[in-house]
Amino acid sequence: MKTLIELYDERAIENVIGPETFRPETAVYLCTHEIASDKNIQNKLKEFFAHRGLDIQLKFVECSMYKSDKIYKQLCEIAAGHEDCAMDVTGGTDAELFAAGMFCKETGTPAFTYSRKRNSFYDINGVSSADGKVCDLEYKVEDFFLMAGGSMRKGRVDNNILSSYMGVYDAFFKIFLRHRRRWPRNISFMQRISRADSEGNYSLDVKGSYYQKGEQGGRIKADQGFLSDFEKLGFIKDLKIVPEESVSFTFKDDWTRTWLRDVGSVLELYMYKMCKDAQIFDDIISSAVVDWDGTVSRDSISNEIDVVATRGVVPIFISCKACEVGTYALNELSILRDRFGGKGAKAAIVTTEYCNAAMRHRAARLGIAVIDREELERGDVVARLRTIMKVEDKKHTEHNID
Repeated sequence: MKTLIELYDERAIENVIGPETFRPETAVYLCTHEIASDKNIQNKLKEFFAHRGLDIQLKFVECSMYKSDKIYKQLCEIAAGHEDCAMDVTGGTDAELFAAGMFCKETGTPAFTYSRKRNSFYDINGVSSADGKVCDLEYKVEDFFLMAGGSMRKGRVDNNILSSYMGVYDAFFKIFLRHRRRWPRNISFMQRISRADSEGNYSLDVKGSYYQKGEQGGRIKADQGFLSDFEKLGFIKDLKIVPEESVSFTFKDDWTRTWLRDVGSVLELYMYKMCKDAQIFDDIISSAVVDWDGTVSRDSISNEIDVVATRGVVPIFISCKACEVGTYALNELSILRDRFGGKGAKAAIVTTEYCNAAMRHRAARLGIAVIDREELERGDVVARLRTIMKVEDKKHTEHNID
């Protein structure tokens, strides 16, 4: 086929999976007035294909989404002006699909569709090469943001360095579980004792009072067990504690300093490692920051997603909470998954608290998987990830953290 006719869909992946698989010279999108007149959206789609190394000419044709007779007429006009046409009926409205069916039947135009459930294409009318063709595309996290018109910004974590710390994430999480009840207070202690100097500079060398000022005039006492555990792990060194008087130590490096000053880093790093250990993902990003409209400006909307991983054409968006999960967190995760992943995307929320039936019910209604403290303590996370991604479980390294 030289020309592929696409029914533009609000789910970005529906607009790209056909052209990228069959690689026509031209892709013609039937779309709304808003899309047909929005050069920014059109250019973003062109940029996505260029990013993927494809040279496809894109055309956008405004049409009615609900008047099948008008859609049929426009399809005939497109076919008359383009040679060797085929029809992709993966996306679109019911009226568009009805018109496409009439068009293909009466004109003999070849047509195919894509099944998300089976991850395969199927011949509808004269595209034998598509029948049962497995979609073997592999998208990276950035690809999903780009295809939806966004872009990926640099997040809090340099993902290039995470692999060099892979051997400590399990032990880091064990220490968290051991000190879970006092974790926020201990992190507050670390924040206060390692504050920047008057010029805003940070030092790896730390020395301060045994008691640090807390919120509302309270005091935070140094937790000797907490500090000793991190000295054994190697996150800090040269630890010296004079009870009731002073504490001094040196952070291993800037990254361990960052992680021991942030309440949520431990869970994010642990989930990053669990995704690695599952051995089913093509790409994994921790602290993925997405800019919604692809422009880094003062007015642009952005969100940070704790962990995003991809398997083929299916992404999973993971939100990590070192606290109870509220309705707002569930809704935010659901919106991000739908906007940048599409109908087949997965979402999971991970919390260090126990989840009650009401919260699980709310999550289930939004199609969000829940991994709570019980599963974290049992070491079931790798198996859960494989289940969520619908990958048949197999023997893997145990992650029991008792």
